[in-house]
Amino acid sequence: MTLQDALAALDALGNAEKAAESAAYHKVARRYLGVSVPQITDLATAWRADLTLPDRVALAAGLWDSDIHEAKVAAAKLLTQARIAEDAGVWQLIASWVAGFDAWAIADHACAAGARRLMADPTRLDQVEAWTTHPNMWARRAALVMSLGWTKQNFPKPADLAARDRVLGWCALYVTDKDWFIQKAIAWWLRDLSKHAPDTAALWLAEHGPHMKTWARKEASKYLADGSIGAQSPPDAGESVE
Repeated sequence: MTLQDALAALDALGNAEKAAESAAYHKVARRYLGVSVPQITDLATAWRADLTLPDRVALAAGLWDSDIHEAKVAAAKLLTQARIAEDAGVWQLIASWVAGFDAWAIADHACAAGARRLMADPTRLDQVEAWTTHPNMWARRAALVMSLGWTKQNFPKPADLAARDRVLGWCALYVTDKDWFIQKAIAWWLRDLSKHAPDTAALWLAEHGPHMKTWARKEASKYLADGSIGAQSPPDAGESVE
């Protein structure tokens, strides 16, 4: 499977009307083909089965660099796998994309691939921590989205607890950033954590929740017993809950 073959396969599934809708929705100037995510997933799954890992990494790199929306999604799908032996090259490629993130959908597909590699080797959090002060908002957001695996553990090991506390520290640094996507990422992290470690989530929200946007604080505490941690702060004028 060459890059040209892959791009041709994506193009063959294109739909001009859907491409226009996608461009209007994502609001980022790049080429859109109008191919659905399930269709992209099917293609990437077939390609993955026929390629060696080095060839997969090379194809993913080429697809990403094409700057076609669906090709970038396909690049991430090619590398989304729970277990990959000798995955350093995969992680290096995904991490190299982060600084260039410019839209939520592409960022989230790439983060889904990166999350597997991060959980496979938590020492990579050292590299991720540098993203928390990156000038690109999407890179800062990626630090939280890519580390969501640590919100989903019912019986975390000591190393996992340390990783979880580390990311909660990043969330605390982010609370004064009022960008909608950053507030949403904090809320997402705490909301998911509250399903497995409600006491930890509640304590964090009691300390830091008052500094969040009101809608984000409510989202974060959605699954807690009273659903109102931090709600003693007055709501911001004109703010609507998502």
